[in-house]
Amino acid sequence: MNYPDDVRYTREHEWVRVDGDVARIGITDYAQDALGDVVYISLPNEGDEVEAMQACCEVESTKSVSDVYAPVSGTVEAVNAELNDAPQRINEDPYGGGWIFSVRLRDPAQIDGLLDAAAYRAFVEAQ
Repeated sequence: MNYPDDVRYTREHEWVRVDGDVARIGITDYAQDALGDVVYISLPNEGDEVEAMQACCEVESTKSVSDVYAPVSGTVEAVNAELNDAPQRINEDPYGGGWIFSVRLRDPAQIDGLLDAAAYRAFVEAQ
């Protein structure tokens, strides 16, 4: 499993990479591995308001359909439209080309409540 140090994590297996007041969001290596081959994703819409820890889109794999939760509150700035034609990027590069959407943060302090890499790794290993 891959646990990059430059992102924060949720216990629901999303990651967040912050650049200024914008957070890029995806699902973790652990999540994509557990899901299996991703075959479809329903993306949020640009301009949507998302609330921390509320479902905002779905990832469908050969095994199941799973909600993706917004780790932070804010306005969807961008979505990774490439996933419409190539959802497998989530499996191939979950922390890079497999990002799902980005959010303009409403409250940057929410990042402090997320797990760092060491805490997330410990959480996953305890499962």
